Amino acid sequence: MYEGVIKSVRKIMEEKFSGESTGHDWFHIERVWRNAKLIAQNEACDSFIVELAALLHDVADHKFVKNANEEAEKRINQILLELNVEHHQINQVIEIVQNCSFKGGVSENKINSIEGFIVQDADRLDAIGAIGVARTFAYGGKFGNEIYNPNIEPQNFKSEEEYRNSRTHTINHFYEKLLKLKDGMNTETGKRLAEERHNFMLKFLEQFYAEWEGAC
Repeated sequence: MYEGVIKSVRKIMEEKFSGESTGHDWFHIERVWRNAKLIAQNEACDSFIVELAALLHDVADHKFVKNANEEAEKRINQILLELNVEHHQINQVIEIVQNCSFKGGVSENKINSIEGFIVQDADRLDAIGAIGVARTFAYGGKFGNEIYNPNIEPQNFKSEEEYRNSRTHTINHFYEKLLKLKDGMNTETGKRLAEERHNFMLKFLEQFYAEWEGAC
C-alpha cells in the first residue's frame, strides 16, 4: 500500500508543480524527497511519513499562498484521504509541512519529531550549495529583485511577516537566510552534507565580490 500511495502523491505533485519558475518546482520537490530518503537511512524513523511530508512540503508555501497553514492542511487532507491514508498519519504529515519552513529564522523551531527533522534538513539542503545559488537567483529574478546593491545592507528580521514581505537584492538573501542554515541542521547526515554546500556558497560570494570590484 505504502509504495502505491507514494507513487500517487509523486504524480500529483509533479503535475501540479512542473514548470514552476521560482526554484520551487517539481524538481525541487523531488530533490528534497531524495535527500529525505538518504537522511532517513541513518535514522530510526517512519519512512512513510518522511516520504509523504517531503513530497508535500511545498503544497502550500507561505511565500506564495495566503493562510498557508490552513491551505496546507486542506490540500493534504484532500490528497491523502482520497488515497486512504490513516488520519493519524495525515496529521503527522500536516504538522511537519506546517513547521518545516525557515520563515526568517525568527521563531522557535516547532518540529518535534525525527521525521520532521529529516524533512526540514532535506529542504534546507536544497536551499544551499550550487543548486541553492541557482534557486536564489531564479527566485529573485521572478520577483524583480536586483542581483546586488552594495548600498543596501542585509536585515535582521524581527518577525515572520517582516521576512515574508521583504524585497531586497538577491545577494542579501545569502546573509539573511542561506548562510544560517548550516548551523540549524538537525541530523548528523544533514550537518555533514550541509558543510560542503555551505563552503561552496562562501567561495561563490568571494568570487562574486572579486569580479564586482574588478579584481579578477
